[in-house]
Amino acid sequence: MKITVINLKKIIKYIFIFFVITIIFILLVKSLNTDKKREQREDRISLLQCMKYELPITRVVKENISIEENDENNWGIKILSMQIGIFDNIIKKQEQEVAVEPPQEEYIEPEEQEEIKSEPQDLENKDTKIIDENNIKETYTNKYKDIKINNQTNYDISSILENASYEFTNNKKVIIYHTHTCESYTPTEKYSYPMTDSYRTTDLNFTVSKVGDELTSQLERYGFNVIHNKTYHDYPSYNGSYGRSLKTLESILTKNKDAEITIDLHRDAVGSKSNYAPSVQIGDEVCAQVMFVIGTDGSGLAHDNWKKNLQYAIKVQSIADELYPGLFRPIILRNARYNQHLTTASTIMEVGATGNTLEQCLASMKYVANVLHKATE
Repeated sequence: MKITVINLKKIIKYIFIFFVITIIFILLVKSLNTDKKREQREDRISLLQCMKYELPITRVVKENISIEENDENNWGIKILSMQIGIFDNIIKKQEQEVAVEPPQEEYIEPEEQEEIKSEPQDLENKDTKIIDENNIKETYTNKYKDIKINNQTNYDISSILENASYEFTNNKKVIIYHTHTCESYTPTEKYSYPMTDSYRTTDLNFTVSKVGDELTSQLERYGFNVIHNKTYHDYPSYNGSYGRSLKTLESILTKNKDAEITIDLHRDAVGSKSNYAPSVQIGDEVCAQVMFVIGTDGSGLAHDNWKKNLQYAIKVQSIADELYPGLFRPIILRNARYNQHLTTASTIMEVGATGNTLEQCLASMKYVANVLHKATE
């Protein structure tokens, strides 16, 4: 006679564990089905993972107990392992559902952005008026059509003015540099800066270099290839600035022999008063006036291109006077060479004076760019 010994205490223990796990499982599944939102699904996954890896009973049964298939006394452990397997499947399924790529933000294709950036503003048909306040009276010695020229040399330029035509050979490459890189303007709330010297600063965000940045940007909208050099030539020493800027310009031209237009961008020196601010209103906008300074060989330095430079300035200014009368002040012709002997379209361009604000000078650049665009068409 065989007697089967049943260990009731052990069986009750496994049954109790089974029912506890089953109840937890039912509650979790119900909770999962109640809320479909992704964030709460992620929270529930965290909870399931926590139970999987942190609850001692499941961890011990899953990882530390070896189950024999023929061991009838371990049937409760088998059931627990099955339940844990179900938990694993639920976690994997929920993780796959959560692993969805986030929605992509709307953006403009690069080509469209470039088109928007490069499209020039509508700058024509605007009323223009010179602002007399804080300005000085214009003086000139010669006149070509409506263009005024202040000839400070001993040269008779009447024959040049009779044939004041200029033909561009390469009209889309421009070099902008600054002999007096530290020249700055009247500070404003937007452009407030500590002066290194009287209306001068080494911070290029507040100097003529910033104006050069704006002119570069505006010219590029019209398809110009612009090289803007912002080397300090007047710091730490002001003396010898033109000698240093000459070396810079020669170096640039060595690599860009086809460049024709060079602009040494300045602001006008302090006039009779520090609030001297030559300005013009174009539409509703107050802009700083601009002035060409043309050098000659009057100082004794070789300069075969000065007549061509003058003709170039006249051509540009004649278009400016048609579009924006008063934007350009009278051209000044001087004896100094000003590094303008290197190309046939070299000028100093003085933008505003000490009394002008940087905002006014930046505003002028879109109109200057439009003028250069029209002149080189």
